[in-house]
Amino acid sequence: MPLAAALMIGAGAATAETVRVYNWSDYIDESLLQKFQDETGITLVYDVFDSNEVLETKLLAGGSGYDVVVPSGTFLQRQIVAGVFQKLDFSQLPNDQYMWKLIKDRVAKYDPGNQYAENYMWGTTGLGINVDKVREILGPDAPTNSLSLIFDPKYVSKLAACGVQMLDAPSEIIPAALKYLGEDPDSHDPAVIAKVEPVLMAIRPYIQKFNSSEYINALANGEICAAFGWSGDVLQARDRAAEAGNGVNIAYEIPKEGALMWFDMMAVPADAPNPSGAMKFINFMMDPHNIAAASNYVYYANGNLESQKYLNPDVIGDTAIYPDAATMDNLYTTTPYEQSVQRVVTRLWTKIKSGV
Repeated sequence: MPLAAALMIGAGAATAETVRVYNWSDYIDESLLQKFQDETGITLVYDVFDSNEVLETKLLAGGSGYDVVVPSGTFLQRQIVAGVFQKLDFSQLPNDQYMWKLIKDRVAKYDPGNQYAENYMWGTTGLGINVDKVREILGPDAPTNSLSLIFDPKYVSKLAACGVQMLDAPSEIIPAALKYLGEDPDSHDPAVIAKVEPVLMAIRPYIQKFNSSEYINALANGEICAAFGWSGDVLQARDRAAEAGNGVNIAYEIPKEGALMWFDMMAVPADAPNPSGAMKFINFMMDPHNIAAASNYVYYANGNLESQKYLNPDVIGDTAIYPDAATMDNLYTTTPYEQSVQRVVTRLWTKIKSGV
């Protein structure tokens, strides 16, 4: 999810209308940005971020200037409660008819009645591995499909020599550590959450970096041999390595213990300068051909059922992207922490990252 700066499409176009979009990095086929402008005559300003916390800070401060933003489900839920978003105008979203009921039903946990957001992409959080390096170090029986690969010092200490990175995302790492311990990954009990501290502190010396975007190229280039990250990011790394012909063999594994199923949602801030333009962008991305092009590029599943007929075989046919029914049943979702618990989580995560 590297594009660290704003990307303005058609900045010289003689049009009075502009739509500003704030999305995750490495998360769209950029040809779609030009296509949107060509079809609508609207100037598109497209900025990127790489953590929900960065987005939330801008939204809660108000006056972000964005028309469309893409928070993950748990963050969306508490931002709705905080009054950050306006309801969608479905009279301007005819492509809603193509959305996938299964995904709509699951995201209703965060957006009751599906009033405030449409799904952009969804995926899982799991293990990215350099298959050859990991097996060279740990042997042919390496637990490449288990959370123990990352959370058990017996394994991760050996992998440290070839590099291990982890998402800078406490709302995903802490639930995964709880799952590893056999606890409820959606626990909001501070006493239960505290159980992950010794687990994470034990592996902290072996984690090279906490970052939510750099691990893509690091995996692809063979600079690291393992990462705990997002499904599509790891699959992008796999394909970048293949395109480079560098001999790096990357695989994504959904942990057998279960994995977080997350949803990134398109929403419109309450103070969006151009809400009508926002609806045009969201409807454009909900077109089955357009969202299929995005999924084919980023290797993430999307919430548009009709788009599946336009997906490349290596996307729709890859169970790491579109899991089978049994795997889907083993995926879990989480809910946002209330403020008192969030403070506990923030302090814990700061301690983990600093290692002291």
